[in-house]
Amino acid sequence: MDKALDTKVLVKQVIDICTRAGEAILEVYNSSAELEVDTKADDSPVTAADLAAHRLLAPALAALIEGVPVLSEEQEFPPYSERRQWKRYWIVDPLDGTKEFIRRTGEFTVNVALIEGGEPVLGVVHVPVLDITYGGCKNNGAFKRSAGTEQAIRVRSLAPRLEAGEPVELVASRSHGAGAVDRLVECIESELGTVACKNMGSSLKLCLVAEGAADLYPRLAPTCEWDTAAAQAVVEAAGGVVVDDKFQLLRYNTKDSLLNPHFYVIGDSGFPWRELLIK
Repeated sequence: MDKALDTKVLVKQVIDICTRAGEAILEVYNSSAELEVDTKADDSPVTAADLAAHRLLAPALAALIEGVPVLSEEQEFPPYSERRQWKRYWIVDPLDGTKEFIRRTGEFTVNVALIEGGEPVLGVVHVPVLDITYGGCKNNGAFKRSAGTEQAIRVRSLAPRLEAGEPVELVASRSHGAGAVDRLVECIESELGTVACKNMGSSLKLCLVAEGAADLYPRLAPTCEWDTAAAQAVVEAAGGVVVDDKFQLLRYNTKDSLLNPHFYVIGDSGFPWRELLIK
């Protein structure tokens, strides 16, 4: 993280912006009007809430640090020939979990991350329905803000729990990659014992690992960079790691495509996950 930035002030500013975006989303979510859903070119859904949040987030973030561009899911993307010149930029998912929004499960978030040199160094994940916010900043730790109270969060150790006969707690997507996850669960159970699996939507899955409520989140289906960057910053600030299927740290803006590889969100990075997961 650039030492010239006052990261504590910057995080607070981002939280305020994300909270206001969350309020714009809730106006649509709580409206009695019938929800209109359009389909984008990639067949993903988009609603008025996605667009309302984008219209609030993009200019507000652009004003925080002079000359730092904003890359949002709900905009036209600059070509990689331009993006590759960016040393620092904001990456935004105005409404992560649009399918959950449409289903009215409440499992959707506002995601904002600051990327420096391909690394997410600051991230905020806001959960509008619950009014919960997760935040993290490189070298400054991670936190969870709920009911007006902010507390530090940290990933948990796995080995002591296994020794006590507790299950490996895994969190997975409700909508994607179920077959691959089932096979992974069988592999883990053959080596480590019982696995307890919880399914949910959006970047909340990464945040559960960050706050020590889950041990592993395997993502074995497509995601885009805006889906993961903010929560990855929180996970890594909380002591965890996010690695691709070759066990390299997940990094951003390294290629023309904005698709992520398959990845694993690991709480206890000291546990020997590599051999098991690669296998």
